Amino acid sequence: MKENLHIFYAPDAAENATVYLSDEEAAHCCKVLRLATGDNIAIADGRCTVYNAVITVCSKNTCAAQTTSIISDIYRRNYFNHVAIAPTKNIDRFEWFVEKAVEFGVDTITPLLCDHSERKILKTDRLEKIALSAFKQSGNAVVTTINPLTPFADVIKSVSDETKLIAHCEEGEKTFFSNAILPHSRSITLIGPEGDFSDKEISLALSSGFRPVSLGNTRLRTETAGVAVCAFLAALNN
Repeated sequence: MKENLHIFYAPDAAENATVYLSDEEAAHCCKVLRLATGDNIAIADGRCTVYNAVITVCSKNTCAAQTTSIISDIYRRNYFNHVAIAPTKNIDRFEWFVEKAVEFGVDTITPLLCDHSERKILKTDRLEKIALSAFKQSGNAVVTTINPLTPFADVIKSVSDETKLIAHCEEGEKTFFSNAILPHSRSITLIGPEGDFSDKEISLALSSGFRPVSLGNTRLRTETAGVAVCAFLAALNN
């Protein structure tokens, strides 16, 4: 993909078709970037395909483009990374995590509602916008799914065939994260709030098949631990 080619997201994009951008994407294209009819852009469908396209309409409220070919040099992940993480009290830190996790290639983020959570209300619309922006900037092939704030026990019940890991701060035998996971696999990693998981939550996770893992010898902030998981997995599957 040409480095100077602006990329836009359109989930209904197809080859050799007219694609209409959403109002937000159209405004970014025509008002912010001041692109015009005849300019070349890239359009990503968020499902592993990016298209070369030419703008055919670029007005105040509408932007359409004609796709011409498929760009083949998009990065495709060969693993599935699900991070279930308690939102931080400072929302800026959690938004930073979302941005960096998407850049590293996280597939799904599930905000966790835990016994020790200091943030019990979370609006996901802004997080989705941050994730979409990071998706376009990083050149990832798949749009990250941002789930709503979900109680810890509900997440535990919802997973089955993934490699199931929990990163908690309590003492005990743990496997280093990179040794606990296989390349090219599906995984879910639980990361707790600033006050860590409760004893009840840890017991529930362990009895449900989650393995305790270590992310290093130092105590990491919640958001740092989340990014570390994404970085480890990206390096393992490179």
